[in-house]
Amino acid sequence: MAWAASMPVAVAASGLSEYGIEGIRMVSTPADEEGATISANGQRIVWAVRGRESGAGGSDLWQARRVDGRWQDAAPLAINTDADEGDPAFSPDGHWLYFSSNRDGGAGGFDLYRATVLDDGRIGAVEHLGPAINSEGNERAPMPGPDGSVLLFASDGHGGAGGLDLLLARWDGDAFIEPVPLPGTVNTAADETDPAWLAGGATLLFTRGNAGVSQIQVAHCDGATYGEAEPLKLSFNSADARTFAPTPDWSKPTELLVAGSARAPRAGGLDLYRAVSPKVAGRAGCLD
Repeated sequence: MAWAASMPVAVAASGLSEYGIEGIRMVSTPADEEGATISANGQRIVWAVRGRESGAGGSDLWQARRVDGRWQDAAPLAINTDADEGDPAFSPDGHWLYFSSNRDGGAGGFDLYRATVLDDGRIGAVEHLGPAINSEGNERAPMPGPDGSVLLFASDGHGGAGGLDLLLARWDGDAFIEPVPLPGTVNTAADETDPAWLAGGATLLFTRGNAGVSQIQVAHCDGATYGEAEPLKLSFNSADARTFAPTPDWSKPTELLVAGSARAPRAGGLDLYRAVSPKVAGRAGCLD
């Protein structure tokens, strides 16, 4: 069976609400898929994959388009290098594709970049996000804010609680500047990455953990700061597994894409899955 977008697999009794694997054999494959983003018009998906043939090397970004309700024409993006490209995120307005890379010419480790999205869906010129964002450490998982005036991302190069922390930078008209930790208790001595906002930032999704074991968390804003986080209710989002990269589907605001490995269905080691977004139980204000 070809899973075009998803088929419902809800576990109502336990409060879980899940959908099927995303694009089996076209998007989710025997390789390791490490996160995805869908354009605002729902016609394009870009995802990070490691170990798929025809890539440039390391982790690469691939794109497919929706044809008759199914993802088709999967191909690597021309912006890939022989280094790692990952953490793709379309901006909500569809004008930009943000991503991370440890390619040559950066400030050190992984840096953040963005590329223009052309009218025909192709990805255009790449630009480095600059010295205010990119440090000698690692910057990962860029996520543009609701109106493009802020950027959420993870970094271990700007100080903080320890490891990768979640930061917010503001657009000054020319660049994103002055990154500061997200307000509240989401940053800990562990690694926090993959920030994703719902309802203007009233609810925050993120990943806590590392490349071995990680779990998607949910925190709600009280109007000024984010409160204590709790695990997202997914059957495979357990404390001893690797589940990560929650990303809203901009074309379907009540749905998410996540990376991980469910018991079934499976295409390979790490696959992409669709899930219902958690209930927004906070208030706007944390991204202001």
